[in-house]
This record gives sequence, structure tokens and C-alpha cells, in this order.
Amino acid sequence: MSITEKEHPKDTVVTLEQVGTGVDVESIQAHSTNDDGDQFGHGQGNFLTAYFNVVCVVAGTGTLGLPKAFAIGGWLGILILLLAYVMAVYSGIILIRCLYYKPGTRLHDYKSVGTAAFGTIGYIVASILHFLNLFGCPALYLVLAAGNMHQLLINTPAALTQPIWTILVGAFLLIPSLVQKTLREVTATSAIAAICTMMAVFVVVIQAPMDRQVDAVHDGVIWTGFPTALSTIAFSFGGNNTYPHVEHALKKPQQWKWAVSAGLSTCTILYLLTAVPGYYAYGRDTASPIYNSLPLGAGRTVAIIVMTIHVILAIPIFTTSFSLEFEQFARVNEDRLGRVGAWFGRAAIRTATMVFLVILAVFVPFFADFMSLIGALANCGLVFLLPILCYLKLTGWRNKKWYELVFCAITIFLGIVGCVFGTIDAIRALVHDFATSSL
Repeated sequence: MSITEKEHPKDTVVTLEQVGTGVDVESIQAHSTNDDGDQFGHGQGNFLTAYFNVVCVVAGTGTLGLPKAFAIGGWLGILILLLAYVMAVYSGIILIRCLYYKPGTRLHDYKSVGTAAFGTIGYIVASILHFLNLFGCPALYLVLAAGNMHQLLINTPAALTQPIWTILVGAFLLIPSLVQKTLREVTATSAIAAICTMMAVFVVVIQAPMDRQVDAVHDGVIWTGFPTALSTIAFSFGGNNTYPHVEHALKKPQQWKWAVSAGLSTCTILYLLTAVPGYYAYGRDTASPIYNSLPLGAGRTVAIIVMTIHVILAIPIFTTSFSLEFEQFARVNEDRLGRVGAWFGRAAIRTATMVFLVILAVFVPFFADFMSLIGALANCGLVFLLPILCYLKLTGWRNKKWYELVFCAITIFLGIVGCVFGTIDAIRALVHDFATSSL
């Protein structure tokens, strides 16, 4: 059952001090649900539902781009990656805590958190970052999927241009977008997508060291590339704006902190298994996505195929997340429109969303620099900045330990660096891409 289908009861008493300290928030969530786990409109999903959704949304293209991030920033990328992992777990946990900051209620989504913390300004900032990510990520996935299909079939009778493949993939993805009502229905596809990512990582781990270039050049740290590397790593941990919907699908929302921790831990292991051998094998010449650096053959083909499957299965999670929010805003629900009317309303919204994504993917077909821009402009704010600022504003900072405040300050600082300087570098790179592609 989605949040739009049931009103929020007001009979649960939760103190701001309890949520602010974060000590009892999980027990608060547990006691705020009835026997069916539906006091706040929660679904019937379990731990694996949330775990696979997190892995499917967060992993994937980040896995493919991180070796290039190391090539841009040097071996320092390992430290940045591990630090970003800890920050992303913390951010994912406190974001959900912010949903329950007000006694007896649960906020709907990321934008609601921004509004509760900073009013209209918070709503505007959260909405901009949210929609940049929500449209940028699936558009980037469309770019990758279409490019892969073009690359796989270029010398066959099924050869088509990348824009045509983009349109075909988008049309195909309308089917799950129309069928899946909430995120609870995408558990099976999320699991398949996560397995596909693991298969691609296995190929890189085995084949990259075997193909190591003897003249590969490595750097300890490249300070000029630090912002771009940070923004790419930030993109690799993007997913915060879908977390409220993933948590909402849980029957036992107190399981969220374990699900997000396990999911992001799995992603980080996959990242290290790809980034380290990839950069070790190809050094400064590492390509993004990494399988473009692998030699032609079965391994490269398998990696391309499974990652294509992954991104195709991940796109409906983003589109469904956006649709759930817009449908709630537009009051597209069965209580108001009836079952048939609600279905047609959802169909119209989700079709328009897919059309917009396809247009964006057709006109910005540059995977690596597009990923850097989304990571810098949207994900640095969504992962490293806004959750921390909202959490401190809603729950206060005087009740936090000094080391938690220091950690928050470091997270905010890195978020600002990645957002500002990473965006500048990504825009310059995209300008160069458009200039050279028109020659």
C-alpha cells in the first residue's frame, strides 16, 4: 500500500529529543506500527526488499566509472571511497530519521524533509537536487544501455544508431513502469540487477590484471583531479532520494539501518574489486566505463551484456520513485479516481516521465562527463550536504557528541568541494565533448 492510499494516524507519541539523539529511533519506528506494519502506510517488504533495492540503485554505473575516478585522482581515491562509504551510510540513516522527526507523523519524501528543515528555501533546493538526480541518473543509464546495444550489434543486421536504441529502450521500459505500482513490486528485478553487477565485477577482477599494461602510469594523488574524482565517487553512492520510498516499502521499518548499511557495504566491496585492479591494469589510460579498456573478447562482451541488463532493470526504480511523489502531489489515487482512473493517471505521468528521459539521453550522450556532472551537482548535495544540514536543523546539534559534529563538518566540507569545483570541471568537460563531437 502506498503512502497516498492511507491517511497518517496521529496517535503515536514521539518526542523530538528521542529522534534527535537517534538512540531510540528504530524502536520508535517499531512501536509506531501496528501488527501489520502499516501504521504509517508501510508496505509488506522485508529486509531483502530494501537491500536489493539499495544495491540496484547505488551500484552499477558507479562500478564502471570508479576506475576512471582513480585515474583522475590517483590512489588517494581508495581513501576517498572508504570515507564516502561511511558518510553515505550515515547520511542514509539520518535521512530516514528526519522523516520521523515530528511526533506521530512520517514525512513523505526528501523534499518534505527539506521543507520541514528550511521552509520554502529548503523545498526549492531539495527539489532541484532531487529532480536533477531523479532524471539525470536514469537518463545516464539510458545513455549507457543504448551505447552498449549499439556497440554489441554494430556489425550485425540489427545495427542501429545510438539515438534509435535510446528510444527503443525507453519504450521497452514503459512496460515495467506501468505495471509496477510501488517499489515493493521491483524486488525480483532489483535482485537480478544486483547479480548482474557482481558478474561484471567478476569479469573485471579476472581479466584486468591479466591484461595489465606494462607501461601503465600510476599516481599517488592528483590534486587537480580531486574534485572530479570526488564527484564521480559521490555519484557512486547516490540513491538518497529513493531511500524514503524504499524504507516505506518495509513492513518493519526498524530494519532500514541494517538494510542500507548492508547494501552500501556490498556496493563498496564491488567498487574496490573493480576500481583497484582496473586502475592497476591501465593507469592513466583507464576508460569509463571500465569494460571499454578490456581487450575484445568474451569477457568484455559478457561485462557489457550484464551491465546493460543492470541499468535497464534499475531505471524503473528511479521512475517509480518520481511517479509515486508526483502521483501523491496530483492526488492520483484510487480513493479519488477509482481503480481505472488511477491507473490511467499513473500511466500518463509515467509515460511523460519516460519521454523526458529519452529526450535528455539523446541530446547528452556522453557517459563519463555526464556522470561527473550529476555526481557533482546533484549527488554531492543529496548525499553529503542536505541530509546533514536537515538533520542538525530538525533535531538540534547540542545533543550530539563532539566527534559526530566533527564528522558532520568534514562531510559538509567535502560535499561543498565536490559540488562547486566538480560541477565546474564537469561542465568544462561537457562543453569540450559537444565541441569535438560537432567537428
